[in-house]
Amino acid sequence: RHGGSNSCTMRLHVVSRRVTIVHERVGMVASKVPVSILTGFLGSGKTTLVNHILTQKHGRKIAVIENEFGEVGIDDGLVMETKEEIFEMNNGCICCTVRGDLIRIIHKLLEKATFEAILIETTGLADPAPVAQTFFVDDFIKSKCELDAIITVVDSKHIIQHLDEEKPEGVENESVEQVAFADKILLNKIDLVDEEEKKQVIERITSINQVAEIIETTQSNVDLDRVLNVKAFDLKRVLETDDGFLDIDQEHMHDQSVTSVGIEVEGELDERKLNMWLSTLLQEKGPELFRSKGLLAIEGSPHRYVFQGVHMLMSMASSGEGVGKDWAEGEPRVNKLVFIGKNLDRKELERNFAACIVKTKKPRKDEC
Repeated sequence: RHGGSNSCTMRLHVVSRRVTIVHERVGMVASKVPVSILTGFLGSGKTTLVNHILTQKHGRKIAVIENEFGEVGIDDGLVMETKEEIFEMNNGCICCTVRGDLIRIIHKLLEKATFEAILIETTGLADPAPVAQTFFVDDFIKSKCELDAIITVVDSKHIIQHLDEEKPEGVENESVEQVAFADKILLNKIDLVDEEEKKQVIERITSINQVAEIIETTQSNVDLDRVLNVKAFDLKRVLETDDGFLDIDQEHMHDQSVTSVGIEVEGELDERKLNMWLSTLLQEKGPELFRSKGLLAIEGSPHRYVFQGVHMLMSMASSGEGVGKDWAEGEPRVNKLVFIGKNLDRKELERNFAACIVKTKKPRKDEC
């Protein structure tokens, strides 16, 4: 399922991964470690679900492996703080070029045996099948782990648009693959659609996958007993759908027209100019701008601001509202943004963002 590094890395060079060990009370340890694969298209709500898992008192010790798509790492600033260990992996997509690194990390985790489950969050552009394949082609991992479920988070507002997208010949539609291989589907953001729209989405999903349980959610809030340790993955069913599932030599191609632009610049931002620029950008480029997100420093504020965008929808929150953490005293105010989509103009994005940076800073509230 992979045909070369270029088709897998999407012309990106830096991809961050994190392994987080959630420390809870020790419960009964199964003979094999259950593994959940969390997938879903860009902006569907995967990281929100991870935060939900990290903050729930569920009594489980869970290792969380994150695979972020983009030149600049953002998700490490969006995931809730917890005791953690960081593992570096080589550049590339978790379903393609760095699967060897994924195997290495899982081997290392299994040697420690300090957890009861593994959760792997893929990028929004990953095909879950090659990731799932990992747990059947490596003998050591196969003897120690069992694939519990593939959990797909679906953005109710935008999923049909992505399912309908026509791809170049030989290139898979990631959204279709993510729905097709799901054992559990979180129909997320149902607050953004009406009943008729929701009905159409459910009909479209079930036309692709009639077996997976569909769970309606807002903000990815779900009873974890419905998605973790559920023993929902059925290899026999998968092989009936895809008889080449266990063939590690199958070609696997991403859409080369989808690219990422990362911006990392130190400085403080004019809030009015920033809001005007982002609003205009999402209005004009929204249909082809699949995902945008950033960690920002606003002039005069000690708070770290978090920007989230999916197509034309945008939200802004700050550490002052409990999202993320404030800038530390003396910490450089480094803004980080990532845009993922089609026909992105890097120079234009960099130039327009630079215009939002304040040339002469006024004192911050924490300096007064």
